[in-house]
This record gives sequence, structure tokens and C-alpha cells, in this order.
Amino acid sequence: MPSFNWTGKHPAAPTPATLTTDSLLHPNGLGYQKSRVDGRLILGDNLSVMASLLPEYEGRINLIYADPPFFTNRNFTTRIGRGEDSRKPSKWKLAAGYHDAWPDLDSYLQFLYERLELMYRLLAPNGMLYLHLDWHADAYARLLLDEFFGAENFINEIIWTYHGPSPIKSAFNRKHDTILSFAKSKDYTFNADAVREPYNPNTLTTFRSSRKAGFGKIPDLERGKVPEDWWYFPVVARLHNERTGYPTQKPLALLERIILSSSNKGDLVADFFSGSGTTAFAAAKNGRKFIGVDETFRALHTTRSRLINSKSVVSFERDAEIKYPLLSKPKGTSVKISGDAVHLKTGLDVDFWEVDPNWDGKIFNSVAQAQRHGRSGELSMELKIKIGHKGCVRLVTVDGKQYQLDI
Repeated sequence: MPSFNWTGKHPAAPTPATLTTDSLLHPNGLGYQKSRVDGRLILGDNLSVMASLLPEYEGRINLIYADPPFFTNRNFTTRIGRGEDSRKPSKWKLAAGYHDAWPDLDSYLQFLYERLELMYRLLAPNGMLYLHLDWHADAYARLLLDEFFGAENFINEIIWTYHGPSPIKSAFNRKHDTILSFAKSKDYTFNADAVREPYNPNTLTTFRSSRKAGFGKIPDLERGKVPEDWWYFPVVARLHNERTGYPTQKPLALLERIILSSSNKGDLVADFFSGSGTTAFAAAKNGRKFIGVDETFRALHTTRSRLINSKSVVSFERDAEIKYPLLSKPKGTSVKISGDAVHLKTGLDVDFWEVDPNWDGKIFNSVAQAQRHGRSGELSMELKIKIGHKGCVRLVTVDGKQYQLDI
């Protein structure tokens, strides 16, 4: 294979992060007081975090989905308002999302190269990597993956196609992304029956009318077919029940197809560019363990908020070098205990709040949670939970501030 070089190309040599556990999420009390963790959400730079995971996970992760910055040279914002008119973007309430701006192509390629190197090392011998990009950099990424995996281990170039408006007038509308899948070896996981879909009604009609329609080959029409390598799924902007407001969120059906086809129940799935957390949520929903990493609190807060609707106990961790401010009790905010319920009263614009009924002052065990509804903006100010000797409440405001109140 020809080599692919750029100015400053060098192997990854990151300093491993020192990880510390901040809290454990027990959705609706699930798994509380049991030594069980189904997933890890880690706040930190994914390069140093992956380096810290190598001693424990090298060669052990069954599936990695990577949705890195696309080299768009844009900075993305997050919608934090609720109940807004989606047709009036000028009135949306926004906050910083993530950056995808680079000094030049060389710096972007080095960024991607270092992270793909560690992903390759973390991947199990029978594992697969799905790298999600678009026209900005997918051609370069194919060469990088060839270098790590070998061109012979290329499995698919998947085209995710979608509809939507486009201002372009000088070419055909760019309405697809590219997902490159590579295997670590020839002994990789692919569950064809887990992702079969019905044949097109026209195909069924054709085979009913003539047994020669398939040139002598008659498919199992009842079993359905394995999807082609072009997939149509609507973008999240059209999926009202999925929208979190996080930029470039991917649809759940897209990640479920990847996870169901390329991993088994109980396998470990990782996403080191976690973003809105669709990978973690899809893994939890389908009985997989998971690791999600992102460098912004807002991304992991979005992920954690989605996971309260799962059956997975989640460890929330961070790089010890990252400042993690928990503000003290704000004015006008109080907590009242009434029987087996906790009531929150506040003038803050709260997005999420949670209760640890037996706070030990070290690791926060979130046993009851309330999340602001994505569309209506409604938030329950009462949580059913019995408080022990000492309880604690944490809350996150719409603008990302975090508060802790002892009960």
C-alpha cells in the first residue's frame, strides 16, 4: 500500500488521564446498593482518556462507533430552549456546542490519526470500527484506516442518505454521510438476521407472478433481506421524540442497526466522540455495556439525561485535571421532605435534578431523577424517594450550571 503522509505526522504519545468517579446513575433506583455498573461516561479529552483505558481495555472493546468532527471548519451551537417553534431559529435559545475548526488539513489529519491508532489498539480481535464522516474528509479517512487495519479488512462504505433543504445552487444537494466499517480480523461479528428488513412490496408481487423473476433464485421472502449499504433514516430534526437540541445528533435507528449487526448482548460498545449519547442509549436499550467519552459537560449531561430512561447503571467519571464546579445552594432554592417524597422549590431554570438519599460525601448515588420534557419544557418538582440519615440534591440549569444542596 502507498503511504499517506502530511506535515507533522507522528504516532500518538498522549499522557494518560487520571480518572476519578463523580457519581453513579441508578435510573429510577435501578441497581442501587449493588455492585453493578453497565456503562461509563467519561468527561475528558478522548486521546488522554483512551490512553488511560488501555491497561484495562486493550483488545477488549467489541465495537467502536466514531463520529468525530467532520472538518467543516464551523463551530456548532446547542439548542437549550424547550417548547420553541422549530420554524423560527432566530428565536431559539442557544449555547456553545462543540468546535470543528482547524488551522489546516494537516492538523485535522493528525488529530484523527492519533485517535484512530488508540481505537485500533482498544478493539477486540473480533471487533469492528464504524467511522462516520462526510464529503469533507471521508476520502482521507479511508487511507488512514487502510494503514491501521489493512485494506483487506475493509468491510463496507455505508451511505446514510436523508432529506432536507439545502441552499446549494451550483451542484447537486449534498444529502448523505459516509460510514466506513473495518474489522480487526476476518473473524468479526456480523449478525445478519438481527437487521433483516422486509422486501419491497413490488419485489413480493414480482415473485408471486413469476418463479423465474430472480433468474432461478428464489429468496426467503418471509425472512426478509439484509439491508444494502445505503441506508435511509430521517435526520433527527424530523424526529420530534428524539431531539435533544445537541448539534449533529444521529438518529437512534442508525445506531441500533450498527449495534445489532456488529455486537452481541453483553458486548462492550464504545463511542469516544459521544456527543448527544445516541450510541450509549442504543447500547443500553439493546443489552450492551458501553463507554462514552466527550470533552464537554453539556454532551455528557445530554447523554446522562437520556439514560434515565434505560435500565443501565452508569458511572460518571472525569479527568481529574478538569475543573468540575458544583455551586452551593442558590438564593430562593429550597428542598422539603414530605413523607417518602422530596420537593424542590427554586427560581432557577432547571433542566435536570436528582437525589442521593444516603449521601456519603464522596460518590453521588443518583437514585431518583427528573428531566425537563424535551418539547413541553415541563419538569416535575417532586421525586418519590425516602431519605436516609443524610440526603443530597443536585441540579443542572438550562445554561449548564450545576448546584448541590445537602438535605
